[in-house]
Amino acid sequence: MARTRVSFDSAGIEIAAHLYLPDTAAVSAGPALVVGHPGTGVKEQTSGTYAQLLAERGFVTLAFDAAYQGESGGLPRGLEDPAQRVEDFKAAVSYLTTRPEVDPERIGLLGICASGGYALAATGGDHRVRAVAAVSTAEPARQFRFGADGSQDPAVFQALLDAAATARTRAARGEDPGVLTMFPDTAEEAGALGGEHGIEGWEYYCGARGYHERSAKFLTWDSIDKMASSDVFRSVPLIGPRPILQIIGERAVTAWMATEAHQVATGPKELHRIPGASHVDLYDKRQYIDPAIDKLTDYFTTHLTK
Repeated sequence: MARTRVSFDSAGIEIAAHLYLPDTAAVSAGPALVVGHPGTGVKEQTSGTYAQLLAERGFVTLAFDAAYQGESGGLPRGLEDPAQRVEDFKAAVSYLTTRPEVDPERIGLLGICASGGYALAATGGDHRVRAVAAVSTAEPARQFRFGADGSQDPAVFQALLDAAATARTRAARGEDPGVLTMFPDTAEEAGALGGEHGIEGWEYYCGARGYHERSAKFLTWDSIDKMASSDVFRSVPLIGPRPILQIIGERAVTAWMATEAHQVATGPKELHRIPGASHVDLYDKRQYIDPAIDKLTDYFTTHLTK
């Protein structure tokens, strides 16, 4: 298995990616997967882990940094634009169709966390995608509006929209609009805000567990009002008759979002639970990742056949 740095264009923005080639790629063109990272993540974290492990199972895989984040281009830095995120997946598919190692009729998408939602939306609008899977599915707009567990007071999001409006006015006046800081200073503070899920997120993104210097610790304020009008699950019914697999942790507080997507899917669908796992456990803990990789391997092998 070999990893190569590559790049491709997504609506005029240069996207940085790692292409993983299995040993079989030198023999014939085979199935390929685009792998997207969680919100605020980068390709060197969990998406890279999944891309490498699936390449070891015989798939050509492409893990990329979203536009405005990581090593990819785009200004302002830290922008989370749902429409662009979906476009990034489609652009990645376009790139894979140009690779001699890839059979263009055998391409699938895999999204993790926020990219799970974006991968579903991209599949709904792109018939080149034969099958889609999501791990720890999250829909970013829903998470901001309703909280990770779905129980957030609506006033919280209204306050964020107030702050986003103020930031736009400041920018128009030539002032610094500031940014939305995604993580508090300590795990204890994260726990006070988001319970165990908040602590795990802090440990992964800010602690030794999964820290990467290019992983975003903030979002631009206009990310918030862009998400206010976004609903990437709206495209899920368009995926059928193509299949959907969602893999979630048994203890994931975010599971309600995967359930919602599952309910509106119109084609073959499966909601698979990993016993004992939380949402973030599926980012980096091999005792949970390995059975997820087994499931993904069986799924994509079945649905990306000739």
